[in-house]
Order: sequence, then C-alpha cells, then structure tokens
Amino acid sequence: QVQLVESGGGLVQPGGSLRLSCAASGSFFSINSMGWYRQAPGRERELVARITSRQGTNYADAVKGRFTISRDNAKNTVYLQMNSLKPEDTAVYYCNTVSVTRAGVGVTDWGKGTLVTVSS
Repeated sequence: QVQLVESGGGLVQPGGSLRLSCAASGSFFSINSMGWYRQAPGRERELVARITSRQGTNYADAVKGRFTISRDNAKNTVYLQMNSLKPEDTAVYYCNTVSVTRAGVGVTDWGKGTLVTVSS
C-alpha cells in the first residue's frame, strides 16, 4: 500500500499561485502514474493533471496553460504548480497514484486532500 502526504494548499487571491506537493511512501514495486484530482462543493471529483513515470502528462482543459504537473521519481513526489488561479479553482485537491506491487498487482491510492481556496 502507498501512503500519500499532501502539502501546499491554502488561501490565495485570484491571479495568485500555489504549489502542491505529494510524497509517496510504502511498499510498492513502482509507481506508474501520479496525479491530482479536485472536488469542489456539490461537484464530482475530477481529474486536474496526471503524469506517468516517463514524464508523459495530460491536463484538464480548464487548467491547461495555467497549471504544471511535475514529478521527481527519485523522491516519489509529484508537484502541481498552479498559476493564474481563479475562484473556480477552489476545491479540495487529492493526490492519486497508480502503482504496482512486488506481486505485480495494480493498486490505486488516494491522499486525504488539501484545500485550495481562491478568494479576494
């Protein structure tokens, strides 16, 4: 099982920036992909961005050009740099990993979430 610890959320004014971090630890053979999802009040959880072990990325249309996902494989850590933040970016952001155990089993894990509030 993978343990995920998120950090970096908080309150920021519109147009501001935040950087989220998520460090993975535990027993796994490899982490295939790492990503960020978000859930705003009254809405379903949605993909924000995802990055593979080979640094391939994909983004939600709503954040393209403003958010950048990156990954440090040596540290098993994923980052989300969020620029030009808008009030509609307000949500709880969840880290997600898809890993493979030493037995070859695929596992999906979630962090507890970190709140991002964009407001003046």
